[in-house]
Amino acid sequence: MANTAQPTSRPANPRFSSGPCAKRPGWSLEALSDAPLGRSHRAKAGKSKLAQAIEETREVLGVPADYRIGIVPASDTGAVEMAMWSLLGERGVDMVAWESFGAGWVTDAVKQLKLADARVFEAAYGEIVDFATLDFDRDVVFTWNGTTSGVRLPNGDAIPADRKGLTICDATSAAFAQDLPYYKLDVVTFSWQKVLGGEAAHGMLILSPRAVERLLTYKPAWPLPKIFRLTSGGKLIEGIFKGETINTPSMLCVEDYLDALAWAKSIGGLEGLKARADANLAVVERFVDANPWLGFLATSKDIRSNTSVCLQFVDPAVAALGADAQEAFAKGVVAILEKEGVALDIGAYRDAPPGLRIWCGATVEASDLEALMPWLAYAYEAQKATLSEAA
Repeated sequence: MANTAQPTSRPANPRFSSGPCAKRPGWSLEALSDAPLGRSHRAKAGKSKLAQAIEETREVLGVPADYRIGIVPASDTGAVEMAMWSLLGERGVDMVAWESFGAGWVTDAVKQLKLADARVFEAAYGEIVDFATLDFDRDVVFTWNGTTSGVRLPNGDAIPADRKGLTICDATSAAFAQDLPYYKLDVVTFSWQKVLGGEAAHGMLILSPRAVERLLTYKPAWPLPKIFRLTSGGKLIEGIFKGETINTPSMLCVEDYLDALAWAKSIGGLEGLKARADANLAVVERFVDANPWLGFLATSKDIRSNTSVCLQFVDPAVAALGADAQEAFAKGVVAILEKEGVALDIGAYRDAPPGLRIWCGATVEASDLEALMPWLAYAYEAQKATLSEAA
């Protein structure tokens, strides 16, 4: 093994998973003591909590007053699927993918919905599709932040305000950490378990007035399951956007989301959340700059995510390994970090290139990332020593 000694400091919280993500600092089960458990979610207490979750989401994210916000089932996936099944097919669609979840939406459009006029635009992991090549008079479906690639859209400048199509944006690892220009977005989706560290299984669906108009004037050619229906009798189901959910929500999860929103407001709202994520990314950037064996998967800084930070081993000795050996090397590093109890669940996503994926969203403390960085070098050198021994 090289000269890297085992670090003496350890992160206070080793949870750097990209979803479900770390709980907010200071969280405990006591924060959920006001949850109306054993009560109907349709009772006054339940509906009040759900309506509060919607309104505080609007407040923290700065969602325009004329946009509808609903709590829907099946996490971000359910929200995206609901939008695609309900809205697509009225006109041609451009499907955009630069990582696995975007690729999943492509599959839904092409192989499940079997849309007759669907164009596919793809970029490799670490890169991003040029939005200038898209036609926004068609519908466009895309992720804002690629959770599995660490690549984000830098801004919405390429999206015209006078577009004729709808923009459907999966923003699950961007909401609460990055600026989302709502006037450029007709559908925005996310889940509670990402930037705010909430619990899973619930999704958020945000609709622009243009998206609502589409719902009221267009009926898809395919049948819609009850869980996807946003209209009834030609009218919008208003209750969805007032806390009257389609299916039964977990009021424990709702209480946890409300706690996370209260914490977000206590640190300065969206600006405070973004600042924490940016500071966390900066910790990793300084370490990568000082260690040439490690690099970002994102090919340029302007598209680098400040939440799902994806890294790869760029040491020529490792890069020269075959694909299986590179994957084994990365998994070895991850295993060392987990065995030492300093980082949990930071392996690259299964479809992504081998490497590390470190969550840097607002619920992660910069001090924990500072403590983790020397351990990356320690684990890397320990794993690299196995290469020398094998040779």
